[in-house]
Amino acid sequence: MVATLYRPTWAEIDLSAIGYNIKQIKNTLSTKTEIMAVVKANGYGHGSVEVARKALSSGAKALAVALLEEALVLRRAGITAPILVLGWVDPKDSSIAAKHNITLTVFQEEWLEEVKKVPLTTDLQVHMKWDTGMGRIGIRTERELNEVLLALKQTPQVHLTGIFTHFATADEENSAYYEEQTQRFFRLLNIFQKKWPESDTIRIHTGNSAAAIRFPKQMRHYIRYGIAMYGQYPSQWIKSEKMISLKPAFSLYSQLTHVKWVPKGTKIGYGSTYTLNEDGWVGTVPIGYGDGWARDLQDFYVLINGKKCPIIGRICMDQMMIHLDQSYPIGTKVTLIGRDQQEVIEVDDIAKYLGTIPYEVTCMLNERIPRKYI
Repeated sequence: MVATLYRPTWAEIDLSAIGYNIKQIKNTLSTKTEIMAVVKANGYGHGSVEVARKALSSGAKALAVALLEEALVLRRAGITAPILVLGWVDPKDSSIAAKHNITLTVFQEEWLEEVKKVPLTTDLQVHMKWDTGMGRIGIRTERELNEVLLALKQTPQVHLTGIFTHFATADEENSAYYEEQTQRFFRLLNIFQKKWPESDTIRIHTGNSAAAIRFPKQMRHYIRYGIAMYGQYPSQWIKSEKMISLKPAFSLYSQLTHVKWVPKGTKIGYGSTYTLNEDGWVGTVPIGYGDGWARDLQDFYVLINGKKCPIIGRICMDQMMIHLDQSYPIGTKVTLIGRDQQEVIEVDDIAKYLGTIPYEVTCMLNERIPRKYI
């Protein structure tokens, strides 16, 4: 499905690549380890509903999001698979989660005390988050663990069904901190197992994409498969080590809407920051920072007919200009991310140019760009 295209700028999402990437990681995992597909932030900009459906049909058993709102989008789309909200949800909204069979994350005694005040018409499932070194959210100490466990025992309509943590440096070559976090996790797990009589029924998930790729046999009941499911490597180091084969799912295209011959000395764009140093052709492309195509991509390039065409002048909110090697017809395809003949622009290339990570690139390309699923 694709929104009606009134402006010739669109993203193409290759759902077969999603299936391929799931198969690649699944082939490395223990048969006892399942995949929880992470589709937060609208599926990292790829489309949460479409990616979730493809992930589930390709072997994923559960889904993870960051917000309750994101989980409800999936439920309204008719998706019935287990969904975990990884972030904090206001306890007053726990009844909505319970009603829609959405699992929430718990790590505060006070949160459970507030949930007690909420009239739940059905039981609520929760996973407990342990902070073993990320420093974000989660239980850090034995005292905090004991307090939350006691509160859980006093809240019969809230059922603990899982425990998880998150690794801060699993994508780095030096694994010392990963190992330190793992040790902290198992210290807490040992305490938990002595205090929780049904501990053998609890589903444990510690691995993100990086940890799952590097240490597949160390993963427990689930892995949380995020960035790698979309065909992007968690880090350049993991990519260089060729630990797994991934196919990118995201491409971005537009078309030329104006082409003009301009003489040497012509200034281009806001602030007149670019001046042609020779006569040449300039094209206009209908995409800009209002779409999430970052202003800092000035002086980067796009592809036309397999040729690199530099972005010139400041990128506008809705349009940008490029330097052409020749005249092209209006409507000529412009590749911003993807392959054009022998040349390719990867999400990694843009991330490197912007000094950021691939996650941010696809997430920042917003809903003004329609997604076409192939």
